[in-house]
Amino acid sequence: MNIYLETERLILREIVPEDVEAFFAMDSNPEVVKYVGIQPLTDISQSAEMIESIRNQYTENGIGRWAVIRKEDGKLVGWSGLKLIKEINNHQNIHDLGYRFTPEYWGKGYATETSIAVLNYAFNEMKLDQVFAYADVENEVSNHVLRKLGFEEKETFIDEGDHCFWYELKKENFK
Repeated sequence: MNIYLETERLILREIVPEDVEAFFAMDSNPEVVKYVGIQPLTDISQSAEMIESIRNQYTENGIGRWAVIRKEDGKLVGWSGLKLIKEINNHQNIHDLGYRFTPEYWGKGYATETSIAVLNYAFNEMKLDQVFAYADVENEVSNHVLRKLGFEEKETFIDEGDHCFWYELKKENFK
Protein backbone atom coordinates (compact mmCIF):
# COMPACT_ATOMS: atom_id res chain seq x y z
CA MET A 1 0.00 0.00 0.00
CA ASN A 2 1.44 3.34 -0.94
CA ILE A 3 -1.32 5.87 -0.36
CA TYR A 4 -0.49 9.52 -0.13
CA LEU A 5 -3.16 12.16 0.43
CA GLU A 6 -2.78 15.91 0.72
CA THR A 7 -4.95 18.59 2.21
CA GLU A 8 -4.32 22.32 2.30
CA ARG A 9 -2.05 22.05 5.36
CA LEU A 10 -1.34 18.36 5.81
CA ILE A 11 0.04 15.20 4.23
CA LEU A 12 -1.36 11.76 5.03
CA ARG A 13 1.06 8.92 4.37
CA GLU A 14 1.79 5.37 5.47
CA ILE A 15 2.90 4.96 9.06
CA VAL A 16 6.50 3.72 9.07
CA PRO A 17 8.75 2.29 11.81
CA GLU A 18 10.67 5.59 11.96
CA ASP A 19 7.49 7.21 13.38
CA VAL A 20 7.90 5.30 16.64
CA GLU A 21 9.17 8.19 18.79
CA ALA A 22 6.39 10.57 17.76
CA PHE A 23 3.77 7.84 18.30
CA PHE A 24 5.15 7.01 21.73
CA ALA A 25 5.18 10.69 22.74
CA MET A 26 1.54 10.95 21.70
CA ASP A 27 0.22 7.69 23.19
CA SER A 28 2.10 7.97 26.47
CA ASN A 29 0.16 11.17 27.22
CA PRO A 30 -2.85 10.42 29.48
CA GLU A 31 -4.93 13.21 27.87
CA VAL A 32 -4.49 11.69 24.41
CA VAL A 33 -5.71 8.22 25.38
CA LYS A 34 -8.33 9.38 27.90
CA TYR A 35 -11.28 8.32 25.70
CA VAL A 36 -9.81 5.50 23.63
CA GLY A 37 -9.94 2.58 26.03
CA ILE A 38 -6.21 2.12 26.58
CA GLN A 39 -3.81 3.12 29.31
CA PRO A 40 -0.99 5.54 28.48
CA LEU A 41 1.91 3.64 26.94
CA THR A 42 4.92 3.18 29.20
CA ASP A 43 7.52 1.75 26.82
CA ILE A 44 8.44 2.69 23.26
CA SER A 45 8.28 -0.99 22.28
CA GLN A 46 4.48 -0.73 22.65
CA SER A 47 4.45 1.94 19.92
CA ALA A 48 6.69 -0.22 17.74
CA GLU A 49 4.22 -3.12 18.11
CA MET A 50 1.29 -0.82 17.26
CA ILE A 51 3.08 0.42 14.12
CA GLU A 52 3.81 -3.17 13.08
CA SER A 53 0.13 -4.02 13.58
CA ILE A 54 -0.97 -1.06 11.43
CA ARG A 55 1.52 -2.02 8.71
CA ASN A 56 0.09 -5.56 8.77
CA GLN A 57 -3.37 -4.04 8.24
CA TYR A 58 -2.07 -2.36 5.09
CA THR A 59 -1.02 -5.77 3.74
CA GLU A 60 -3.96 -7.84 4.97
CA ASN A 61 -6.80 -5.34 4.45
CA GLY A 62 -5.44 -2.85 1.93
CA ILE A 63 -6.14 -0.03 4.37
CA GLY A 64 -5.08 1.31 7.76
CA ARG A 65 -4.51 4.54 9.65
CA TRP A 66 -2.11 7.09 8.13
CA ALA A 67 0.47 9.40 9.69
CA VAL A 68 -0.50 13.08 9.55
CA ILE A 69 2.38 15.39 8.68
CA ARG A 70 2.29 19.19 8.71
CA LYS A 71 3.44 20.61 5.39
CA GLU A 72 4.93 23.72 6.98
CA ASP A 73 7.55 21.86 9.05
CA GLY A 74 7.31 18.14 8.26
CA LYS A 75 6.28 17.34 11.82
CA LEU A 76 4.17 14.26 12.58
CA VAL A 77 1.16 15.58 14.51
CA GLY A 78 -1.00 12.46 14.76
CA TRP A 79 -2.82 9.88 12.67
CA SER A 80 -6.06 9.71 10.74
CA GLY A 81 -7.70 7.25 8.44
CA LEU A 82 -9.73 4.12 7.94
CA LYS A 83 -9.42 0.76 9.61
CA LEU A 84 -11.19 -2.43 8.65
CA ILE A 85 -12.77 -3.85 11.82
CA LYS A 86 -13.76 -7.49 11.58
CA GLU A 87 -16.41 -7.32 14.33
CA ILE A 88 -17.73 -4.58 16.59
CA ASN A 89 -21.15 -3.65 17.95
CA ASN A 90 -22.91 -6.46 16.05
CA HIS A 91 -21.37 -5.30 12.75
CA GLN A 92 -18.87 -7.25 10.66
CA ASN A 93 -16.17 -6.06 8.29
CA ILE A 94 -16.82 -2.34 8.59
CA HIS A 95 -14.56 0.57 7.70
CA ASP A 96 -14.06 2.79 10.73
CA LEU A 97 -12.93 6.41 10.55
CA GLY A 98 -10.56 7.38 13.33
CA TYR A 99 -8.04 10.06 14.24
CA ARG A 100 -5.71 10.95 17.09
CA PHE A 101 -3.51 14.00 17.51
CA THR A 102 -0.83 15.30 19.85
CA PRO A 103 -2.39 17.86 22.27
CA GLU A 104 -0.36 20.82 21.05
CA TYR A 105 -2.19 20.40 17.71
CA TRP A 106 -5.70 20.10 19.12
CA GLY A 107 -8.19 22.79 18.15
CA LYS A 108 -6.60 23.51 14.76
CA GLY A 109 -9.18 21.67 12.64
CA TYR A 110 -6.84 18.82 11.71
CA ALA A 111 -9.36 16.08 12.59
CA THR A 112 -11.96 17.63 10.30
CA GLU A 113 -9.47 18.44 7.53
CA THR A 114 -7.96 14.95 7.43
CA SER A 115 -11.33 13.24 7.81
CA ILE A 116 -12.72 15.02 4.76
CA ALA A 117 -9.75 13.79 2.71
CA VAL A 118 -10.13 10.26 4.11
CA LEU A 119 -13.87 10.18 3.42
CA ASN A 120 -13.33 11.43 -0.13
CA TYR A 121 -10.84 8.59 -0.58
CA ALA A 122 -13.25 6.06 0.96
CA PHE A 123 -16.21 7.01 -1.19
CA ASN A 124 -14.46 7.92 -4.46
CA GLU A 125 -11.42 5.62 -4.61
CA MET A 126 -12.48 2.63 -2.49
CA LYS A 127 -16.09 2.95 -3.70
CA LEU A 128 -17.48 2.32 -0.21
CA ASP A 129 -21.19 2.88 0.34
CA GLN A 130 -20.80 3.83 4.01
CA VAL A 131 -18.22 4.49 6.69
CA PHE A 132 -18.68 4.00 10.42
CA ALA A 133 -17.19 5.69 13.47
CA TYR A 134 -17.56 5.60 17.21
CA ALA A 135 -16.52 7.82 20.08
CA ASP A 136 -16.79 7.83 23.83
CA VAL A 137 -19.96 9.69 24.83
CA GLU A 138 -17.85 12.01 27.03
CA ASN A 139 -15.49 12.95 24.19
CA GLU A 140 -17.36 16.10 23.19
CA VAL A 141 -14.79 17.28 20.66
CA SER A 142 -14.64 14.02 18.70
CA ASN A 143 -18.42 13.69 18.71
CA HIS A 144 -18.71 17.28 17.44
CA VAL A 145 -16.29 16.53 14.58
CA LEU A 146 -18.19 13.40 13.53
CA ARG A 147 -21.53 15.21 13.54
CA LYS A 148 -20.05 18.14 11.61
CA LEU A 149 -18.82 15.68 8.97
CA GLY A 150 -22.40 14.42 8.55
CA PHE A 151 -22.22 11.20 10.54
CA GLU A 152 -25.55 10.13 12.01
CA GLU A 153 -25.65 8.90 15.58
CA LYS A 154 -27.43 5.54 15.47
CA GLU A 155 -27.11 4.14 18.98
CA THR A 156 -24.91 3.78 22.01
CA PHE A 157 -22.92 0.68 22.91
CA ILE A 158 -20.23 -0.48 25.31
CA ASP A 159 -16.74 -0.96 23.85
CA GLU A 160 -14.23 -2.46 26.27
CA GLY A 161 -16.03 -0.84 29.19
CA ASP A 162 -16.46 2.55 27.53
CA HIS A 163 -19.91 3.95 26.71
CA CYS A 164 -19.75 5.05 23.05
CA PHE A 165 -21.89 6.65 20.39
CA TRP A 166 -22.11 4.60 17.16
CA TYR A 167 -22.15 6.61 13.93
CA GLU A 168 -22.81 5.86 10.27
CA LEU A 169 -22.22 8.00 7.20
CA LYS A 170 -23.67 6.92 3.87
CA LYS A 171 -21.95 8.02 0.68
CA GLU A 172 -25.02 9.98 -0.50
CA ASN A 173 -25.03 12.00 2.74
CA PHE A 174 -21.38 13.06 2.51
CA LYS A 175 -21.12 16.69 1.45
